[in-house]
Amino acid sequence: MAVNLTALQVMQDAPVIPVIVLGDVAHAVPLARALVAGGIRMLEVTLRTPVALACIEAIARDVPDAVVGAGTVRSAADAQAATLAGARFAVSPGYTHAVGRACHELGLPLLPGVATGSEIMAAQEDGYTELKFFPAMQAGGLAMLKAWQGPFGDVRFCPTGGISPANAADFLALSNVACVGGSWLTPADAVAQGDWARITTLAREAAALARAPAMHE
Repeated sequence: MAVNLTALQVMQDAPVIPVIVLGDVAHAVPLARALVAGGIRMLEVTLRTPVALACIEAIARDVPDAVVGAGTVRSAADAQAATLAGARFAVSPGYTHAVGRACHELGLPLLPGVATGSEIMAAQEDGYTELKFFPAMQAGGLAMLKAWQGPFGDVRFCPTGGISPANAADFLALSNVACVGGSWLTPADAVAQGDWARITTLAREAAALARAPAMHE
């Protein structure tokens, strides 16, 4: 993977970006290896636990085939800490100019979270056209993404929040959806039990999902 990774490259690498919550650093490396073995390399480790940064650092150091990113980035300080830990991209649940500016300055690709047209426009003003639609199901789901195809035809989305194997294909069939985000690839029970084979199987199934051509391609 090139050093100058872009947000679009993050989104296009596989149909699904796993949303990962880790409470034990010991799980980080085997989990990352299991996902990579299934064809999923872009790994979003959320900053929701005290050990998240240590998990990012471990994956960045010990799993060279993975591209680890930080999720739940809510401040410039989060972006800085994630970069220092080895994160190659960032994902935020919402968008602020401060977070956008910090990621620009750090050279850290960002998928900003948006749920309204105004948030899309704010992110676009700051140069962001690859966005996370969050929380996707609660904020309008497929109907909202279809409505945005007209006024925001130059934007690519990664819907996250309520996405599952049951509806992922429906979202990926939309031309303005580049990928989806989901936590189903890393079930808490599988992680706790160290069932890495199950996670590899889930990753392989996710990597095989079909995507629609982009509107501008």
